[in-house]
Amino acid sequence: MTTVPFALYDAFTDMAFGGSQAGVITDAADIDEDTRIKIAREIGAPATSFVSAYDQHSVTAQFYSTVMELPMCGHGTMCLMTHMLDLGMVGEGVVTLNLPKNTATVELSRRDDGRARVMLDIKSPTFRTDDLDLVELAGYLGIADSDYRNDLPIETAAGDFIHLVVPVKDLATMQRITPDLGGIKQFCLTAGLETVAVFSTEVEQEGYTIHVRDFCPAVGVAESAAAGTTNAALTSYLIRHEMVTPDVKGEIVVQAEQGHEIERPSSIRSVVAMDGTKIQRLQVGGVATRGLDGNLYV
Repeated sequence: MTTVPFALYDAFTDMAFGGSQAGVITDAADIDEDTRIKIAREIGAPATSFVSAYDQHSVTAQFYSTVMELPMCGHGTMCLMTHMLDLGMVGEGVVTLNLPKNTATVELSRRDDGRARVMLDIKSPTFRTDDLDLVELAGYLGIADSDYRNDLPIETAAGDFIHLVVPVKDLATMQRITPDLGGIKQFCLTAGLETVAVFSTEVEQEGYTIHVRDFCPAVGVAESAAAGTTNAALTSYLIRHEMVTPDVKGEIVVQAEQGHEIERPSSIRSVVAMDGTKIQRLQVGGVATRGLDGNLYV
């Protein structure tokens, strides 16, 4: 029997019982893939990270949901890097995250209160308009197709994940959604989608830009309480449709609230450097809070 230390964090929140959970295992070099899958299922979080190598400026890792390996995970990166920074396994500054199919740049710093702040570089997605039955989708969301915004398109954003971006009219519509998760899963699998990201520009909290609900049963998560890759796609959509504009420094900041309807409130910050009308750099991040730690016996 092997002892495997692990920690469980809540991403995109500085309070307990908020955000999106991710497990972290920092000594996974000798854990085979089959065992990693079993551990991820045992922990039961939306994502679990497994670190096979690291130094102060580089981390080699994989992410798994309870049903599949993930090519990237924004909230998992928040949890992973917060844990490793707090343990002194990586340092502040720029850290390279090496994943099986790509690499990502992560910027680590500390807030004035000492909490780790993690900002992940995410490549802006490409957009397309798919031929989808949007009346059928509305039924799976528990709303009417008249609740969609008629001044904005429903588009597919293809990046690390494939998101269907669905703008709705108001906060009341967001709160009225009662998802048919089986229907949404089949809709996504048929259409080649991985998440359905619904948002409104009416928000609950002052200072926020959008209110988000992200349904991901096709990748093993019913509703995500906080999603970095999804918010990168939503921020790119807002820029694409000129719903946000740069400040005098050519920077755009989008603050998203998510997870309120499932009682796991989160705050996701997207920061974009613009070069004219083009996205030059897109970062998504925030803080993560440790919920528990202990050992698995494998």
